[in-house]
Amino acid sequence: MTVRTRFAPSPTGFLHIGGARTALYCWLEARRRGGEFLLRIEDTDRERSTDAAVQAIVDAMQWLDLSADQAPIFQTHRLERYKQVALELVAAGKAYYAYETKEEIEAMREAAMARGEKPRYNGYYRERNEPYRDDPSRVIRFKNPLEGSVVWEDKVKGRVEWSNTELDDLVIFRSDGWPTYNFAVVVDDIDMGITEVIRGDDHVNNTPRQINIYHALGAKVPEFAHLPMILDKEGKKLSKRTNSVSVMEYRENGFLPHAILNYLVRLGWSHGDQEIFSREEMIRLFDVADVNKAASRFDTEKLLWLNQHYLKTNDPQALVPEFEWHLARAGIDTRNGPAPADVIVALRDRVQTFKDMAERARIWYGPIIEWDDKAVTKHLKNDSAVQVLQAARELLVNCEWKPEPIHRVIEQIAAKLELGMGKIAQPLRVAMTGTQVSPSIDHTIYLAGREMALKRIDDAVALAQS
Repeated sequence: MTVRTRFAPSPTGFLHIGGARTALYCWLEARRRGGEFLLRIEDTDRERSTDAAVQAIVDAMQWLDLSADQAPIFQTHRLERYKQVALELVAAGKAYYAYETKEEIEAMREAAMARGEKPRYNGYYRERNEPYRDDPSRVIRFKNPLEGSVVWEDKVKGRVEWSNTELDDLVIFRSDGWPTYNFAVVVDDIDMGITEVIRGDDHVNNTPRQINIYHALGAKVPEFAHLPMILDKEGKKLSKRTNSVSVMEYRENGFLPHAILNYLVRLGWSHGDQEIFSREEMIRLFDVADVNKAASRFDTEKLLWLNQHYLKTNDPQALVPEFEWHLARAGIDTRNGPAPADVIVALRDRVQTFKDMAERARIWYGPIIEWDDKAVTKHLKNDSAVQVLQAARELLVNCEWKPEPIHRVIEQIAAKLELGMGKIAQPLRVAMTGTQVSPSIDHTIYLAGREMALKRIDDAVALAQS
């Protein structure tokens, strides 16, 4: 049988970073075993599901390059199928119509709690064989077994056993004509041929109910793997107050998709002490059975370190599309200015994110808006600054326009004027950027371009003499 996994988000908001880890683990398990990975949009919550949220999930999956092997499946497109299966269960005596009002259900629960019992449905309609009737309170309930236990070997948690006496007859079709979560996902997973259900451990309570529905439908039960939670550095549930939680928010903050995936794969799984994984290594080495049982803690500093690693080691040209996205987002017009790949080479040792890189790159794609007064006073208004700038201008006019020849020009000036490299570099740095901070001076001049570099030297000389 072909291994099939699925990622099944609800489109009630953005793709959460925890959901992205689940999607990655599902994707890796399918890829390692030569199987298929599917995407299902669980959009039956009509009040909270939105088209914008669906698009946000699809966009995040595409950005992370977690490609599904089929087009997304939408639960709202399968309503007739759910009705068909529910009616088959009723006809087989494995489900039944119940007609309690909301008030009656609430009174039933209160009575149970008054007796010191778990609030639950008491099975009033279970054996009454009530026929269908047009009633606003009508639901279909599943006949949960009254005895025995549900047992499964969870690939992460190990053996799990749940007594059927802890479960009541859950509603599988609501009075509004829509299926409930526990019913719809079983029908979906059967029809999609899902063999491995990998999801967060907040679903463990749903699993025994779902297994009983599988048995009632005579279907093979998939294997389950329930992933532990992701906590923040303080050991609390991730929240927007302490962390970014949306995948696309991480993109907006300048992270690379592979850095996110590399970080997430290690957030609950490991292969020895290895920290850096190519995509191919992830596929080859990952096994959901090796996922830790304990919750993991999200460390933004570690993610930043990983992100810079990829900025520094990836082919700069391969990073250009993502960098250009950030430049455009920052309102920077790159039509007049250096090649983005050259900017990446110049700045990648100095920044950890593309967002920061884009802001620092602004100086090469437009005029100097503001001069740093301290930098001007210290490095332009001194005895040697104008002499350095004029000597540089003279040599840069005909210099081959590459970082190495520009560096040789700077060395020539230092030798000619008998000044240290700092005395040469700093006036030029202020001339090129308006500040005393930049990448290596040869790259800083190179990225400005010959025409702009000469103009900025002239402006700096005028400022020094003013």
